[in-house]
Amino acid sequence: MLTAATNIAYPSWLNSGDNTWQLVSATLVGLMSLPGLAVLYGGLVRKKWIVNTMLMTFSAFSLTLIVWMLWGYNMAFGPLSHFGATGSFWSGFIGHFEPLATSSSEQGQAVSGANTLVPFHFPTATLAYFQFVFAAITPILFLGALVGRLKFKAWLLIVPLWITMVYCVNAALLWGGGFFAQKGAVDYSGGYVIHLSAGVAAFVGAWMVGPRRWQDRENAFPSNLMMVAVGAGILWLGWNGFNGGDPFYAGADAAAAVLNTNVATAAGLLTWIFWDMFLSKQKKPTFLGAINGMICGLVAITPSAGWVNGVGAICVGVIASSIVWIAWTYISKLRPFSLVDDALGVVYTHGFAGLTGGLLVGILADPSMVEYGVKGKNFKGPGNIHVAGWFYGHSFHQLWEQCLAAVWIICWTAFGTFIVFTVVKFLVGGLRESDDVLREGDIAIHEEEAFPEPTFGEPMQTPSHVHSDNV
Repeated sequence: MLTAATNIAYPSWLNSGDNTWQLVSATLVGLMSLPGLAVLYGGLVRKKWIVNTMLMTFSAFSLTLIVWMLWGYNMAFGPLSHFGATGSFWSGFIGHFEPLATSSSEQGQAVSGANTLVPFHFPTATLAYFQFVFAAITPILFLGALVGRLKFKAWLLIVPLWITMVYCVNAALLWGGGFFAQKGAVDYSGGYVIHLSAGVAAFVGAWMVGPRRWQDRENAFPSNLMMVAVGAGILWLGWNGFNGGDPFYAGADAAAAVLNTNVATAAGLLTWIFWDMFLSKQKKPTFLGAINGMICGLVAITPSAGWVNGVGAICVGVIASSIVWIAWTYISKLRPFSLVDDALGVVYTHGFAGLTGGLLVGILADPSMVEYGVKGKNFKGPGNIHVAGWFYGHSFHQLWEQCLAAVWIICWTAFGTFIVFTVVKFLVGGLRESDDVLREGDIAIHEEEAFPEPTFGEPMQTPSHVHSDNV
C-alpha cells in the first residue's frame, strides 16, 4: 500500500512564476562563471596559461558549492548567531555554522534574515542555489589578478577559506539581515559584497603572490580575442539574472533592474571608447577597452539596478566608466598601485567600479523606484521598499550609510584576505610556482595545453602534419 505523500508539488506558499524566474536567474549567473569567465580569462591570458586559468575557474565553482552546502549558506543567510546585544554589531555579524542538509531545509519555504514583509514564494533550495552562484563568482573574479604565477594547490585552499572568512561575513552583514542592513545600507545585487570585495582581494592577493615573470608581463598579449568576445557576451547577458533575480520576485522591479543593467552597460562601453578615441596616447578605439567599459557599467549598476531610474542608470555607466578609465590610465602608475601586478585589471574594473556604483546609490537613488510592488493604489500588499539618494531626497543620510558599509568591506576583506593567504602560504610552502614551472605554464602544471602541437609519435602523413597551417 502506498503511503500518502507528505509534500505536494505546489504548496500554498509556492508561486511557480517566481520559482521559475529565480532558478533561471541563478542559471544565468552560473553561466557567467562557467563558461563565461573561464572563456573570458582564458582568452585574455597568454596561450601557456589557458588550461590553468580555466581549471582554476571550474575548481573554484565546485569548491564554493561544497562549502555553501556544508556551512556557507547558513553562515550568510541563516538565523543570525547574536554574539552581542540585540542591535549591536556583533549581534548581526554572522549566521550559524551548520549544513543545509535535511529534506525540510531544502524543500521548505525559503526564509532568511533578509526577508521583508513579503515572504519568499519558493523553497530554500532555490534561494540557496541562487545565492551560491553569487558566492562562486567572487573568488573567480579576483583570480584574474593572480593568473600566471599562483600555485594550483594554493588556490584549492584559498577558495574555501576565503569564502568562509570573508564572503560569508560580508554577505551576512549586508544581505542576511546583519548590522549594516539594519542600519540602512543597501547593495542591490553585489556591488559591495561581490565586486568591491573582489577588487580588494585582488589587490592584496596580487601583492602577496608577487608579480609575474617580467617576460610574461612584457608579452602579455591575449591568446584569443574571439574567446574574449564570447566570454564578455555571456557576462553581459548573464547579468540579466545577476540583477534581475535579486528582487526575488518576477515582478515590475525585476524588469526595471534588467533594463537599467543593459542601459548602464551600453553607456559604460561607449564612454570608454570615447575616452580611448580622444584622450588616450594612441587616440584609437580598442576592443579590449570596450570590454573594460562594458564591465564597468555592469559592475557599477549592480548595487543600484532597482533603485535608480533610466536616466540614473545612464549616469551610473558614464561616471563609473570615466572614473575607472582615469584610474587605469593614471592612478595605476602611482604607489601603491604601481607596485602590484594586477594581471587582468580586477582592482579597477571591479574594485573601483563597485565602490563608485555603491556610493552613487546615495546620490542617484530614486524613491519612486519601488521594490516588491508598484507604490500606490494598484499595490495593496505590504513590503514597499525604496531608497532616496541626495538628488531626490536632499539628504546625505543614504550616502553616509553607503560610505560606512564600503569602509567595512574594504578593511575586512583586506584583513581577511591577508590572513587567508598567509595561512595558505605556510601550509603549501609558498604561494607561487617555481620559475621553471612559470616558464612552461600549463604543460608543467597539468600536462595539458589548450592548443597542442602535433607530436612526432603521429604518422608523418596525417592531416595535422601535412596541413599548410602546421608551421
